[in-house]
Amino acid sequence: MEDMFRVGVISSVHGVRGEVKVFPTTDDPARFKELEEVTLDTGKGFITLKIQGVKFFKQMVILKFEGYDHIEDIEKYKGKDLWIRRDQAVKLEEGEYFIADLIGLAVKAEDGQSLGRLKDVLKTGANDVYVVEMDSGKELLIPVIPDCIIKVDLDSGEVIVHLLDGLLDL
Repeated sequence: MEDMFRVGVISSVHGVRGEVKVFPTTDDPARFKELEEVTLDTGKGFITLKIQGVKFFKQMVILKFEGYDHIEDIEKYKGKDLWIRRDQAVKLEEGEYFIADLIGLAVKAEDGQSLGRLKDVLKTGANDVYVVEMDSGKELLIPVIPDCIIKVDLDSGEVIVHLLDGLLDL
């Protein structure tokens, strides 16, 4: 399991007073209001930044960090990732999982047949879709609905699925 989760990427500076525009990589950008600090991956190491202010502009989050008061202080971090620790992450309901914890899990049919590894999770309007990379190199798309997902077991590192008719027709 991952200990850190990426919550955003600094896309550019915002003004001349040290604010940055952040492209959020979290489901709920409003969660930045609850965070007191984030960890910046500088490419050479990690820096903890205390959040002084949060605003929203279109799909972006505008952040102001304590001690970074000029454009020159922060512009060097353009394109860098912002991370949080697992203990800072939102609390999940039963049956909810962090995508980072799902990636790489073995995916098996309910009869025990190995289907491949979970490669990605697509967010759609109706339901998520698990992208499974099969041993053949092809991709299998499995809707995350109760009819298909029987069990997700992070401890054993596997997802057990029921294949609806037509899902495996390749």
